[in-house]
Order: sequence, then C-alpha cells, then structure tokens
Amino acid sequence: MSKIIITLISDTHTKHNELSYNTKDLPGGDLLIHAGDIMNSGRNSNDIIDFCDWFTKQKYDSKIFIAGNHDRMFEDYPEMAMEIVNAYTDIKYLQDSYITVKNKVKIYGSPWQPVFNSWAFNLPKGGKELQDIWANIPRDTDILITHGPPQDHLDVSGAPYNEPHLGCALLRHHLDTVAKPKIHVFGHIHGSYGYKFDGQTHYFNASILNEEYEYTNKPITFDWNSITNEIDFL
Repeated sequence: MSKIIITLISDTHTKHNELSYNTKDLPGGDLLIHAGDIMNSGRNSNDIIDFCDWFTKQKYDSKIFIAGNHDRMFEDYPEMAMEIVNAYTDIKYLQDSYITVKNKVKIYGSPWQPVFNSWAFNLPKGGKELQDIWANIPRDTDILITHGPPQDHLDVSGAPYNEPHLGCALLRHHLDTVAKPKIHVFGHIHGSYGYKFDGQTHYFNASILNEEYEYTNKPITFDWNSITNEIDFL
C-alpha cells in the first residue's frame, strides 16, 4: 500500500496535554510528526520528559520530532537531552539526520533557522553556515521537517507581531532548485498556521498555538499517497 495516514503538529510549548482532551485531535495512524518547540524556556529537562511521556503514548506507528528555537537543551546540553529521548525506544529525534519509514519514505529533519531573538539553533541570516546546513538535505528526501519555514511559504506572523515574511531565503532557494521534497512541515511562525501547495511540494505550518500561546490550531491529519503525492484531509 502506498497510502500513509500522517498527523502534523508543532510549537506545543509544554501544552501538548491539551491535545489529549479531544481524542479526535490525534486519531492515530502511521506517522506523527512534531516540528519543534516542545519546551518553553528550554532549560528544564522535565519539559522533555513530560513531552516524551506523552508522545510515546500516541497511537502512531512512527513518532518523529525535531527541536525548535525554544528547545535550548538540545543545543546546549545535547547529551543530557538525548539520554532522556533515547530511553523511549519508539520515538525518533532528528537533527540534521534522516529516517526511512514504511514504503521507503525518507524523512529528514533539521532544527536550524535564521537568527530569531537569540534563541536556540540560530545561525546568521543569509550566511554560509545556514547555507551549508540546507545543502545537507538529501535530494531524495520525501518529507522534510524544519522548525522554521522557507521564505514566502506560510511565514507571516499575526497579531500582535504582524511582521512580514520571516522565512529563510536560503532554505527556499535550496528547496526550489535542489531538494524538492514532496512534503515540507514546519512551525515557528504561529500566525501562519495552514497549508499550501505549489504544484510540487505540500507545505504545512503545523503550529498548534496561536501568537498568544493559546491552543487554537488543530493538528493536521491527512491520507498521503507516497507515490502520486496526492493527499486527502481527514
């Protein structure tokens, strides 16, 4: 079978348990992806433990997440963070790495983004370091997970910030000219939650919380044909 049931979430900021109040939010399936910002300040290891305790209970065959700019421990104390994560054998954390799941679907994840208020996984905007990070995305990536969006794709913040396009231009260029994934999921810019398709890539901003950190945006679940790249929202 080429069809895969996928649920996407991002930017839960320790409020992941609010998704559990409504079982329809996380119906279960083949793949659950979280695109970063599981923590708040990013300095409390209990945030990681609590998230992983919750994540491991979700009824999906594969559960994958990356870090975001609030997840400081994954950058500052990676050994400590990964000691916690690795205790959960059914959870996979990606950091500039990939995993292959059913139907030989290749999923690559990276937490980096242009400098944003000096949080975690920040690199200079438009710099060579960030360019090199994106150059490592394999050409045969089917599903790409980054914390931040590419420029001009679901990257405009809402009230009270109302800032213009905050996505990464270097990431956009690499995706348009080299990687060309079938699906790209991200978060980071809460106000641009949603979906768009450019005829080649399905883009999802899966931010669960709004700009005021309230749970208003539902997880995005769909049936994906990995061969034809067609999706049906569920």
